[in-house]
Amino acid sequence: MKGIKLIIVGLGSMGKRRARLLRGILPQAVLWGVDNAPARREEAVKLGLVEAAYPTIPEAAALGADAALVCTAPLTHAAIIGQLLDLGLSVFTELNLVDDGYTENLAKANAKGLTLFLSSTMLYRRETQYIKAQVAAFGKPVHYIYHIGQYLPDWHPWESYKNFFVGDARTGGVREIFGIDLPWLLDAFGPVTGITIQKDKISGLQIGYSDCVTLLLRHQSGAQGVLAADVVSPKAVRSFECFGEGLHLFWEGNPKALYQFANGEKQPVDTYGDFTHDPRYSDNIVENAYVDELANFLGVLAGTEAPRWSFAQDRAAIALMDQIDGPDTPNTPNAPAQPGTN
Repeated sequence: MKGIKLIIVGLGSMGKRRARLLRGILPQAVLWGVDNAPARREEAVKLGLVEAAYPTIPEAAALGADAALVCTAPLTHAAIIGQLLDLGLSVFTELNLVDDGYTENLAKANAKGLTLFLSSTMLYRRETQYIKAQVAAFGKPVHYIYHIGQYLPDWHPWESYKNFFVGDARTGGVREIFGIDLPWLLDAFGPVTGITIQKDKISGLQIGYSDCVTLLLRHQSGAQGVLAADVVSPKAVRSFECFGEGLHLFWEGNPKALYQFANGEKQPVDTYGDFTHDPRYSDNIVENAYVDELANFLGVLAGTEAPRWSFAQDRAAIALMDQIDGPDTPNTPNAPAQPGTN
């Protein structure tokens, strides 16, 4: 894998991050970029993130790439993935938020023997995996309360929220939060068998979707959770609490803020000997999970590892998000069970 050749499609903030981290994992890898914006191409080359950058995928693919990473806006993914598969390239894609093209691209990848790898970074957070392990070892029903929020204009402070994908109702900010966090919740607590939905609009944000959504989720395991997501909170927040008779866990979203209650007090849990943090991002973003995810992708390409998240699992999560985004019928206690994610 040392000399692997990869194309990074989309040289925005995430594309640049993926390139930088790949440089650290495989210094000898050859990376080419694709972006239709000349300024982004020039910046990526100037920063040494890619050897060269091109305006179209065929130009980069003609150089003999082994695989590609899709780091563009979610609604563009289906067509780009299809094009890359047609060119004989395995694909890593950022979260999709919609299942456009899933049937066609899965069939195409299977027919060609190519890898389709779907990002789900929270599954690589050591904190979420610790919570999953503790809940499994506990073996009895638990409840959890989980709030994730951040003011939408602060997501990309260098551009208007109207100018990137969270401005579109199909891939809005609240939906992206669910797209990021539902996979690990389904992985840790099991499929959802019942859901109650409450939605509201309490801000002046010019968006075509609810800015605050609160869910009551019943999992097949017997667990029950309150999951609240918003794009209104002035301070970025990720606040999780899980409890049962004899188990109490707390997580505030960063590696230094995972706790368990034992011997009458909250005790810190250190799941990272050390962690790398990019100071440009909120303190609940660490680089290790992105590194581990890319390493998993490379392992899948090498045939030595299995992916932690699949398109089939993601389709179940997207069906749940579609239900949440559907007509305002707040109480749907008999939602169909989602396929297992373990």
